[in-house]
Amino acid sequence: MTTHTELPPMRERLLDVGDKKIFVAETGDGSPVLLLHGGGPGASGVANYARNIGELAKEYRVVVPDLPGYGRSTKGVDGADPFGHLADGIRGVLDRLGLERAHLVGNSYGGACALRLALDTPDRIDRMVLMGPGGIGTTRALPTPGLNSLLNYYSGEGPSRLKLEKFIRDHLVFNAADVPDEVIDARYRDSIDPEVIAAPPLRRPSGPNALRTLWRMDLTRDRRLARLPVPTLVLWGAKDKVNRPEGGRMLADRMPNCDLYLAANTGHWVQYERAELFNRLCADFLAGRR
Repeated sequence: MTTHTELPPMRERLLDVGDKKIFVAETGDGSPVLLLHGGGPGASGVANYARNIGELAKEYRVVVPDLPGYGRSTKGVDGADPFGHLADGIRGVLDRLGLERAHLVGNSYGGACALRLALDTPDRIDRMVLMGPGGIGTTRALPTPGLNSLLNYYSGEGPSRLKLEKFIRDHLVFNAADVPDEVIDARYRDSIDPEVIAAPPLRRPSGPNALRTLWRMDLTRDRRLARLPVPTLVLWGAKDKVNRPEGGRMLADRMPNCDLYLAANTGHWVQYERAELFNRLCADFLAGRR
């Protein structure tokens, strides 16, 4: 597995999107590609895709936002409809950048955001790559140990570096040694931002409308999947302990234009653990190369 993480120079800005600010970094020229990061504690766009941005920027205009609730973007996510809230924010990014259409690449929480955005406004999306996306069959089985670990991070005794390390090393990746200590240290620092602790962006639904929220968050129950025209590549780690790999087959069975690739000996972080494979498959698929 490659460990090359050198980033090209990136243009950074805060975009006003409705009543929130969304941080965006971008580099490269060509067709625009938005990289949407996962929802784990301390996640952010550039850090999540550090092994991919440089390669994709050789062919594409790579736009990397911090999702609402994360990084340098405004904190807080609508707990009643988190996927819709994220999708609305990223659609606002497209509007602010003057992009009528773009490719989407989404990992986990970002994958759920991408899919919801495509379902709501398919005319804005050219092609889409999803890696272990959230919201796939979530009401059909109990949460995985990895997802429970993620959702419990801010509960109980609260966040700690040990809890984050266990989540990353025990659940997020196939080979714990692939993640250096400095990655965990940086994620932990970001995870204990007081604004994030006050409003965790990914939490277990609760309250009187919890069941309705859970149902809404299971995107495989959305009838629009069966007629979604967006060409989609689903990449899933065969050893994913956060979102079940069977979700890939669910999407391939329901979506009319969906390719599925299952990566052996890979966990939830396909773009990080199998960067060279991901970069090649992603670049080729977005360009329409088979």
